[in-house]
Amino acid sequence: MTSTDAALAALVARQGTGARYDAQAAPADELAMARRGTAYFARLLNGLADADLDAPTARAGWSRRAVIAQTGYHARHLGLFITAAQNGTAWDQSVMPSPQEIALGETLPPRALRHLIDHASVHLNVAWRDMTDLDWGRACNGVALRDTPMLRARLLWHNALDLNAGGRVKDVPEGVL
Repeated sequence: MTSTDAALAALVARQGTGARYDAQAAPADELAMARRGTAYFARLLNGLADADLDAPTARAGWSRRAVIAQTGYHARHLGLFITAAQNGTAWDQSVMPSPQEIALGETLPPRALRHLIDHASVHLNVAWRDMTDLDWGRACNGVALRDTPMLRARLLWHNALDLNAGGRVKDVPEGVL
């Protein structure tokens, strides 16, 4: 047993059976990039006043509200996509939110838009944590579930820059851009 295995075993013993952990087969580096991206995006978003949500972004034709809505709905779609793949259910949507969803998200009050990010991110993280080693080997509609953390990481880090709220290219992890 390695020291990492021993540390994990001790953590599991302390936290009990209700805690969730990534499966051994989970792509740890990619999950870390996605989780860091979630925290980075949230920090930028939380630094904006509600009135600042209507400002333009670095993405032509997109408002901050649109970028935020896309980010939130993307997490929701990935979580549902993972559940469909685990259940062997057909997935007839894209992992990207539709223009109609983004337009609807733009109309949400600031508090609801912020909660969309928080709740959808937690939902996706729980989906990843509940995946088994077997699940990480699954695919659905030609997308491997083990690719979902990097799909999420790329969108998060790009959207953090597009938010035009102080995100910097030098903060983005190597391999994401």
